[in-house]
Amino acid sequence: MIVGQARYWKNQSLVNEFILLGFQEYPILLFIVFLAIYLAILVGNGLILVVTTCDSALHTPMYFFLRNLSGLEMCYTSVTIPQMMANLVSGDNAISLPACATQMFFMLFLGVTECFLLAAMAYDRYLAICLPLRYMSIMNYRVRVGLVAGSFAISLPIQLLQIGLIFSLPFCGPNKVDHFFCDIPPVLTLACADLYANELAVYAENILFVAFPFFLILVSYTYITHTILRMPSSTGRQKAFSTCFSHLTVVTLFYGSGMLVYLRPKTPDKVLSLLYTVIIPLCNPLIYTLRNREVKAALRRLLGRKRSSEAGCEVTD
Repeated sequence: MIVGQARYWKNQSLVNEFILLGFQEYPILLFIVFLAIYLAILVGNGLILVVTTCDSALHTPMYFFLRNLSGLEMCYTSVTIPQMMANLVSGDNAISLPACATQMFFMLFLGVTECFLLAAMAYDRYLAICLPLRYMSIMNYRVRVGLVAGSFAISLPIQLLQIGLIFSLPFCGPNKVDHFFCDIPPVLTLACADLYANELAVYAENILFVAFPFFLILVSYTYITHTILRMPSSTGRQKAFSTCFSHLTVVTLFYGSGMLVYLRPKTPDKVLSLLYTVIIPLCNPLIYTLRNREVKAALRRLLGRKRSSEAGCEVTD
């Protein structure tokens, strides 16, 4: 079928841009909604960055990983939301093939990075709960920097190869992508060539860069659960579980929404895709602050220092 399609389009001219159909109804209303969400994501994650950087009490491995996760979420949403808002305002949904390839690359690269960063955070919780006496000696500065750097670097060459495979395909038309960003499944459906190698690469990437870190997270929490259940004190069990609750919630939302979108038989639904591209980055700052006494205390200290500084300036004047 695909080979026949390639023969059919053999003499047709290749397209040099795609049309992102996105969300076409109520453009002004949707622009206002997405602008508010985007600003909330930047402010919420930016606040976590500032608080965990400025407060020395939060200079621990757990908050080091949280700081990197917040920065990652800000970058991740910046790949899609500004483009979507620009399309809503201008009504021009065209995106060139190089721009589409760039957007797809950063979505894949940052998404895979988050998978491994969440796995590194699970490993950090495993050490803190299962090996508390050796925790700081094992999770030293060099190790945690290496884990974060490895999370960013591990998929970089593979994603470049993946993008090269996809955009070396001929796209003969139609050129309408039923999505609000350049995602692999809807873009591949527009190619007029044999997609066997591309589909094989996608499956391999899902196993290596999505299923494998998820397996590591499951293993970590299996040991964590076993250790918590063996604690003699109910207070100790509750305290140990509370340190994992925020991370476990983020993992559940991130992987749950991703599976809901990509394990469907058809092309991923663009409305459901909002879950992991927009809603979860919006919820993460709330998850890590509302139930976290240390972050809330650090925020109060930061605001208290700011008010004291302003009061000092007023007295000086």
